[in-house]
Amino acid sequence: MILAVDDDPQVLRAVRRDLRSAYGDRYRVLGASSAADALKILDSLDERGHDPALFLVDQRMPDVTGVEFLLEAVSRFPDARRVLLTAYAETDAAITAINRVRLDYYLLKPWDPPHERLFPVLDDLLSDWLATYRPAYDGIIVAGHLVSPGTHAVRDFFTRNGQPFRFLNVERDPEALTVIADAQAGAALPLVRFPDGSVLSAPTDTELARRLGLSTTASRPHYECVIVGAGPAGLAAGVYAASEGLSTLMLDSRAPGGQAGTSSLIENYLGFPSGLSGGDLTRRATIQASRFGAEILHPVEVVSLTRDDPAKILTLADGTEISAETVLLATGVSYNRLEAPGADRFEGAGLYYGAATTESSACISQHVFIVGGANSAGQAAVHFAKYAARVTILVRAASLDASMSRYLIDEIERTPNIEVKVRTTVTALDGGEHLERITLHDADTGEDREVPARFMFTFIGARPHTDWLSGVVERDEYGFVLTGSDLIANGGELPAEWSLERAPYPLETSVPGVFAAGDVRAHSVKRVASGVGEGAMAVSLIHRYRSMG
Repeated sequence: MILAVDDDPQVLRAVRRDLRSAYGDRYRVLGASSAADALKILDSLDERGHDPALFLVDQRMPDVTGVEFLLEAVSRFPDARRVLLTAYAETDAAITAINRVRLDYYLLKPWDPPHERLFPVLDDLLSDWLATYRPAYDGIIVAGHLVSPGTHAVRDFFTRNGQPFRFLNVERDPEALTVIADAQAGAALPLVRFPDGSVLSAPTDTELARRLGLSTTASRPHYECVIVGAGPAGLAAGVYAASEGLSTLMLDSRAPGGQAGTSSLIENYLGFPSGLSGGDLTRRATIQASRFGAEILHPVEVVSLTRDDPAKILTLADGTEISAETVLLATGVSYNRLEAPGADRFEGAGLYYGAATTESSACISQHVFIVGGANSAGQAAVHFAKYAARVTILVRAASLDASMSRYLIDEIERTPNIEVKVRTTVTALDGGEHLERITLHDADTGEDREVPARFMFTFIGARPHTDWLSGVVERDEYGFVLTGSDLIANGGELPAEWSLERAPYPLETSVPGVFAAGDVRAHSVKRVASGVGEGAMAVSLIHRYRSMG
């Protein structure tokens, strides 16, 4: 359903006409000339169990404003996309709507021609809605313990790959017994039942990828550009390389999106005033790269890089070798492990590294702890505050000011169920089969105290995925890849393994034709936008390398 609301009869007719011409074959287009009539329509939809996909609402109506109507509408249908119509640029109204109802877009009237000024906007919004819409479901079912490393790994794999599934808690959901009965006797949890009735027991990522039909085998032995890692930097490079005619292969060890792909909401990314989730950014970029012809394989792990000048040889975990004219390293980073007794024991069973939005529903009415003071920790705190009864951010520093963007600090301060504990660290984790308690140390008082805890998400530091490059590509003492001028020693000398007379290009590593972009690169700016920029820039440098050496 698409619902248009405008008190001007001519405008409403024009809106419905344009919407039906573009979307009438897929959506039922409804119209209302007042907020009161629109609310009656919503009541009817609610009674019938129908879900509206989009609200297109005029701001200036005589009974209530568009923002006031949307407040009521989204309380009933929170997943519907929201567009405000204005007769002229009402910036204040738009900002108010963004803050109060998470407005997705606002449009100026008139929007002629619609195929340029209306449909592209609505196409994106409806695509986003479809990607998250979950109608009555008879697809993949995952049955397992709510808090368990194995269950978390399966749920996280499906979530990161955009694969819908329904989770059944074997401790509470009677339907889980049916899934267990369909499995072989003694099958280990978690169990995954597919629509054809087959069941996998405690499956690996590779087994799940095979069942989902994900591509894990390259279509050719040699590529002009191979990109290792499909986070923001890798995806941007894939889009630009493929769009410019390079045979392009992208490889990722888990799923596209990287660390950013797990972010619940990125609010400071250029061009998205209402923000977008890491999943939405990943989905859009993956579709874009594929449309231009990039080949994307996952989950595929690269275990070594060797030189066979001028080619480079990448060896995969299954022994397959892929030849490349140029290589872009965009493997990103992962959060540092928590150095506290019990941390290893409860990983995936109450302790999670990164946002782990897969666990959002499990955190309903719980007390959630967030460890870290950077933007990713702030985004996670705001996200989990929508589900948890209480969210506590634990920060080693004296405040959030030095490491977190002001817009996030302001949002945290406005959220009543988020508290921040500064100068506080986690020194121990304890419990039975899952996390039950943590010990907090107050650096100011020196006091240690034990508090109940079932869910803790950590965002501390970062470590690059570069051990497989040891002895081939120069790295700094932390494992980040050195590029460009960072490779030149104090005396102006090039690395011993450098085989060309020229100096390395920016973003080029100690191996000619091998580049690095994004978080894996030493001294890079650890932001989504900078990773995207470096990925695009790397393709320009790859063209220069191919034409000039």
